Formats: sequence, structure tokens, C-alpha cells
Amino acid sequence: MKVIRKIDEMQKVADNLRKSGEIIGLVPTMGYLHKGHLHLVEFAKKNSDIVIMSIYINPTQFAPNEDLAEYPRDFERDEKLAEESGVDIIFYPENMYDNNLTFVNIEKITNILCGQSRPTHFRGVATIVAKLFNITKPHYAVFGQKDAQQFAVIQKMTEDLNFDIELIMSPIIREKDGLAMSSRNKNLSTEDRKNATILYKTLKFVIAEMENIDKNYSIEKITQNAKKMIYNIPNAKLDYLTAVSFPKLGPVKGFSEDILIAIAVKFGAVRLIDNIIMRKNGK
Repeated sequence: MKVIRKIDEMQKVADNLRKSGEIIGLVPTMGYLHKGHLHLVEFAKKNSDIVIMSIYINPTQFAPNEDLAEYPRDFERDEKLAEESGVDIIFYPENMYDNNLTFVNIEKITNILCGQSRPTHFRGVATIVAKLFNITKPHYAVFGQKDAQQFAVIQKMTEDLNFDIELIMSPIIREKDGLAMSSRNKNLSTEDRKNATILYKTLKFVIAEMENIDKNYSIEKITQNAKKMIYNIPNAKLDYLTAVSFPKLGPVKGFSEDILIAIAVKFGAVRLIDNIIMRKNGK
């Protein structure tokens, strides 16, 4: 496995791989790898000859009052896990911005869910992913369902800017108690870690109620009832719990489309997200 630090070197390597006919798969991460990340590598390996994993904690997707400084870092650990999982190249740049005046902004679908409380977040996400696409030049890019809104935003960017890249969404990987795996879980206190299982329990409640919905019981009423489950948890502050169409992220008009039920909760300074997608075909 090779570690590349410089942008121009990564571009040259990617160019040569493409010229030699190799299919490149990209797994973008911010490091502090867990099983969820390694599952993304598995998906990339199924579709690619060469798997590139980027590790970069992107400052532009953090607001000034967010946890950039506290975000966990351990490159030696990440390097070992990446190599064991079959990553061919780690792109580990020191800096991806040099007096940047250009940013990528996707409208409307970035103003809801996470974008409502983090108004600059998706501008930072879209910009860094666009840069990674141009640097690593992948045929495929793999993202996790846990960041479902992020996937929808990147998919829209890819379509609108005509990136010749196929996006793959990998299912959420969970701990035994249902908590979605996240690098931020490490920062939870013992009590908050125990209480954080309420996210998945709440989502499952919503799904169960929606499967038995009738004309007198709306999705809005279901989510309002589900929010009470969060309100009863000590030190838990609900950011949102809502249902939208997926991947358009618009209002739910019925069950003829996929529905994303998404939740975000803060435990102290640690913000966790989770979701379940209710498929129109029942799968």
C-alpha cells in the first residue's frame, strides 16, 4: 500500500492508472476508521481494480462552534486498518486549500435536515468531494448511508456538473446495540454512549408505525410522537427527526417513492446522525 501526500503526485498516479486501463474506486473519509469505513472498502473492491482511500479532516465543513479540534485522529492506526482491508493507496494530504476563493454550492436540498442547523456544512462537503474527484479521478466513489443527505447532495452535484463517476451507497454498519458506527462515538461519555441507542430505537418506532399507517394517522403525527422518546433521554438534545423523499429530499407525497427517516441528536458537544430508508418496493 502506498501513501501519497502531495496533490500533484496523486493526480499523476491517477492519470497513469487510467491510461493503463485500471478501474479506480474512491473511498473518501476523515479518518479514525471503523468497521463502517472498512465496509466501504469492500464495496469499492467489488467494482474496482485499485482502491484509493482519502483521509482528510475537512475544515470547511465545520462551523466555528463545532468539533473540528476534538475530531479524533490516529493516522498510524488508520494506515494499518486500511492496508489490512485491501486499500491500495491512501491519499493523505496536509492541506487541500491554498487561499481558496472557489466553493461548490448546491441549493435547496442543503437547507434542510443537517443543513438547517449547519448552514455552511454542505458547501464544505461538496467542495472537498469535487476536489477529491478531480485529484483521484475515480470511476466509482463509495459513501455510507449513515450520511444519506450527504449522498443525495453529492449525487446531485455529480449529475449537475457532469462528473463521469458512478456513486455507490453502502448500508449502515451498526454496533450490537444498534448504534450506527461513527468516529464521533469515541467522544461520548459512558452514560451518553448508553443513551445514544435511542436514535435507532426511535427510527425503528417510526418505521413500525408507518408500516401500519392509515388515513387518520399522518407521518407528521408519527414523528411528533417519536420525538417524545428523545425528550425523555438525559442530556439529549434533538436537532431534527423527519421524513423526506429519497434521494430528492422533498416532501413525502405517499408511499410510491423511497422515504428517508432521518434523525440528529446532540449529547453534550457530540452530534450523532442516523437514518432508515423505507423502500417503495418494501426492500
